[in-house]
Amino acid sequence: MSERSGGTPPRTLAEALRTRDDDALAALLRARPDLLSPVPNDLGQLATRAGTRASVMRALERLDRFTLQTAEALAASTDPAPYEAVRALMTGDEGDPRVEAALPRAVAALREQALIWGADDRLRLVRTAREILAPSPSHPSPTGLGPTVAEATAGMSPGRIQEIITTAGLPSTHDSVSAVTALAALFTDRTRMAALLDTAPPDALAVLDRLVWGPPYGEITSKPAPPVQWLRDHGLLLPTSTRTVVLPREAALHLRGGRAHRHTEPQPPEIQPHPSASSAASSAVGHPQVVDSAAAAQAYTALETIEELAKEWNEGGPNVLRAGGLSVRDLKRTATALDTTEPVAAFWVELSYAAGLLAADGEADERYAPTPAYDQWPELPPAERWSRLATAWLGATRTSGLVGSQDSKGRTLAVLGPDLDRGIAPEVRRHVLDLLASLPEGTAPDPESVLARLRWERPLRGAVAGRPEDLRARIAAWTLNEAEMLGVTGRGALSSHGRALIAPPDVATGMGAFPKPASRAGSATGAELSATGLNAARVLAPHLPEPLDHVLLQADLTAVAPGPLLRPLAETLSVIADIESRGGATVYRFTPASVRRALDAGLSASDLHAFLAAHSRTAVPQPLSYLIDDMARRHGHLRIGSASAYVRCDDEAVLDEILADRRSHGLRLRRLAPTVLAAQADPSTLLDGLRSMGLAPAAESAEGDVLVTRAHAHRTPPRTPPAPVPDGPPVPAPTLLGAAVRAIRAGDQAATVVRKTLPEPASAAPGGDLPRTTSAETLATVQAAALTGSALWIGYVNAEGAASQRVIAPVRVEGGFVTAYDHTADEVRTYPLHRITGVAELADDPA
Repeated sequence: MSERSGGTPPRTLAEALRTRDDDALAALLRARPDLLSPVPNDLGQLATRAGTRASVMRALERLDRFTLQTAEALAASTDPAPYEAVRALMTGDEGDPRVEAALPRAVAALREQALIWGADDRLRLVRTAREILAPSPSHPSPTGLGPTVAEATAGMSPGRIQEIITTAGLPSTHDSVSAVTALAALFTDRTRMAALLDTAPPDALAVLDRLVWGPPYGEITSKPAPPVQWLRDHGLLLPTSTRTVVLPREAALHLRGGRAHRHTEPQPPEIQPHPSASSAASSAVGHPQVVDSAAAAQAYTALETIEELAKEWNEGGPNVLRAGGLSVRDLKRTATALDTTEPVAAFWVELSYAAGLLAADGEADERYAPTPAYDQWPELPPAERWSRLATAWLGATRTSGLVGSQDSKGRTLAVLGPDLDRGIAPEVRRHVLDLLASLPEGTAPDPESVLARLRWERPLRGAVAGRPEDLRARIAAWTLNEAEMLGVTGRGALSSHGRALIAPPDVATGMGAFPKPASRAGSATGAELSATGLNAARVLAPHLPEPLDHVLLQADLTAVAPGPLLRPLAETLSVIADIESRGGATVYRFTPASVRRALDAGLSASDLHAFLAAHSRTAVPQPLSYLIDDMARRHGHLRIGSASAYVRCDDEAVLDEILADRRSHGLRLRRLAPTVLAAQADPSTLLDGLRSMGLAPAAESAEGDVLVTRAHAHRTPPRTPPAPVPDGPPVPAPTLLGAAVRAIRAGDQAATVVRKTLPEPASAAPGGDLPRTTSAETLATVQAAALTGSALWIGYVNAEGAASQRVIAPVRVEGGFVTAYDHTADEVRTYPLHRITGVAELADDPA
């Protein structure tokens, strides 16, 4: 638990780091990867970087609540503070076995991250961390403590200090320092302090009760009430300004029973089962199977929703706003097409974008459209399609829940627009799923207990816990909803394929190990996500419903699909009929417009009859047969072409009715021949106009044949999915950690090594910066070191004139160059001998 020491206690953080072994240094760099950008030259630079405000704040934000409370207690203690003093502040006078058992772990975590240093009898908090956590008027401490007596009385007149200690029953002193020390000793003496409070008026004790747990500051008038005046006279309230007083820290700790925190939380709150489902989950037989079935059904619905979105944008989707993203109107239109709400539609759009299935086409009139990758995606097995969606969701930093909110400049955030990336999103998503996996299979969690756990683990991330601006809590709540929509969970509980999605590949199937970073649960690599996605697909596949090759035709011109349909059947049926409702059973409705759409696509009446007869488990209803035959008889009776446009029909009476109908006046028709009408409108407008009059015209080509119309698929150029925006530097790989530790050690050796004193003329240059030796001495010493394999300290001036010190181990000397292993740079280099200012042997026993 304590720092390794060579006998003399370390005086600085750099000296404390120097006592650590390589594993401890690697643990520090793994816990705080920002210290590696770039790799420090030596341990002194590492210590300096570890004490910068940005780095310390980033480290504090990753502490759990109890470890942070330990650091706050250390900030409220003396500097340095013994371990026993910190334990007393954490446990109080009555003690707490749970806190005592957890405290060594918290101290070890703070020491590992270089937030504290020193042995257990002299624990020191890094100065920057003390400035952040220590109580002060401008930055109130979470402990609710105020300044010490010495801090509160700084600047107070000596006469006023003598009055306070005299009123408190203490003997007067000759100087203010001893008077302040005596007053602080009174407040820390449990017996004398209790005796003083026994003489306090009851109203004065009520004032202390309001200040004891913070905030410790209060406002007073020029003529304070008698209870407040009594507290001021006895030093229990010290003035900080003409109208403000503060309760000194020593007095507050006595009133608190020695505790720095009102509520100390040594253990994380447990994840509780959902109140409405826990009893049912414990008594239900095969509940995990029910969860898997519900999740699989929702996973299939997710696939259908993505396909529906791609079909909606198949011919070119909404235009891209100038600032990027979709307009509010386009989002509403997309939500209507998907038959869902706008926030849910935003989730599906963002998920398709994260999976690389949708993107902007990059043209002058920029629009969103499916990417070429989407054309291969529907051909994949359903389980593999789902796994690609799930892994894209798990690793995406874009957060659809932010859509509709405002950024720091008051601009509304749009779907697919900028500023939706939140680097902590993957970590929170994965951790929420890990918490769900900690429950028994088939058990849904209580969402509030999940949020409480996250607040305990990262109390400083985001804003104050429980408020709407707490980003981690909001992302966690969105994760629970999104996991249910995507089919990762079923009925609120994590499914079997959801567990496989977050399990290491070696645990799931033995395919290979991808270790999960200990300090950042959400930073899984792309290879790990791909492997776990395949594992999840294999687990999901048996639970997915088998596609059907039939429907049930009803007499009310509907067809019911009792489950998912084979792709060719579903695609053809979506042309012939309109989808009326989705769910476990999809309902299709046949209408005149839908049948005409099928005829326009090149299907004949006989084709439709044969198709329905082949794929219906029930007889084709007579009304449906009549509808098809009637539309086929009327379809193509009128022919429209481009003259600008014309209408031709063998039945002159039909053309007479069209000319007489007032609804056709806007088309500006005129008769060219008994069986031909000419129009000033284009063919598509003429088609729509006549169809609105209840007619069934068909377009024809320049050769007079019926023109088969099919949707023109619009695709973007090849696009890659958006790259996630990391939340700070990534966790370094073990190989990088090992190399960084060696480089830091080598640089530290070069900076701190003791050099032998050389006889004249090998005296150092003025200032002692670089050794000075003659060329002959330099050559002889380097050659001897190459033979013996010993290391040398050299002064070197490069081609730009920059001087530096280096520790090298010469390997070969020839042609005016020395090839050596440079301990400072941790690599083999070649140096011209004429640029070496001098050499010195290293001491045999470096300090």
